[in-house]
Amino acid sequence: MSTTLRQETLEREPWSGQTRRYDILKEGAIAMLVVLVLTVVLAAAFGSADEKALTLQGWAKNAPDNFYATTVSELAGTSGAATYGPPYNTGGDAKALGPFQPQKWVGVRIPIDPANDFVITPLRTQVEPSAVTDALKKWTATDAAGQTAWATAYDTALNDPKGADGDATKVPDGDYGPVPALAGGLVALATSGALDGVLAAPGQFYNIDSTKQILFLGDGSYLDDAATAFHLQGDQWGMMNEPGKFPGQQWLAPVTVFYQLPIFNSEQTTGLAATLSGNADIYIMVLVGLLSLIVIFLPFIPGLRSIPRIVPLHRVIWREYYQRR
Repeated sequence: MSTTLRQETLEREPWSGQTRRYDILKEGAIAMLVVLVLTVVLAAAFGSADEKALTLQGWAKNAPDNFYATTVSELAGTSGAATYGPPYNTGGDAKALGPFQPQKWVGVRIPIDPANDFVITPLRTQVEPSAVTDALKKWTATDAAGQTAWATAYDTALNDPKGADGDATKVPDGDYGPVPALAGGLVALATSGALDGVLAAPGQFYNIDSTKQILFLGDGSYLDDAATAFHLQGDQWGMMNEPGKFPGQQWLAPVTVFYQLPIFNSEQTTGLAATLSGNADIYIMVLVGLLSLIVIFLPFIPGLRSIPRIVPLHRVIWREYYQRR
């Protein structure tokens, strides 16, 4: 009788050996309890930090001077959001890959006017003190050129390193129009917590659009300082980190490694390093894309596909297999 036939015959015969009672529900309950305990213990010991969300209210309370200065920059059109360019506005040059500017190809798809969207409109939605109400009327009654002149003059005076240096109480007298009152009014609005709700997408019961809040936060130093504290900056391998000391998305290492190179994080303002640093995102995206294509088509690329034969590392890893051949 062949081995296969004998095995099939034995499999058909009833079991005559020793047996014991087995309660699958009990075993399953014990297993689930063990897994639950391990999950809780390991999560408490190694889980990601549960940090509180950054809010405009927290920014206004913890760094009111920076919030005030950022508000002025929004009115003056000098903030990061105002000079970002597509898809939000036409206020700045788009990121470029040599002569190509894909950012401009898309155009302005999410129109945002920081002065109105972040400052004027929110103030209009609330009942404000008479000083702020009068400031809004004065701002509205003036043409764009006059508004820009007021805000630019105050922005320059407020951020003069040899003068006020960010301290509103030290700004010299000048023709600033209603800008100081508008900035002070927005600080008060944010401190109350109302601004976070006002900047949320209107008319949505479930709000999942935080574009305006994030752009406004990004214009000040509050968000940047938090990123530094949590080790999330580009030169801290931040793309693949969780807040603090916790490890995160290791699969993003091939992307973030390029941000650690001096040529992509240079502080130079001219030359090739300045061009690559200013457009680092698009250059790195292209580099990672090219490397991915090389890996995908590796079996078809002459020379590269011969690497396993020239450097037979796989024979060391699977040496037992090759010893038996």
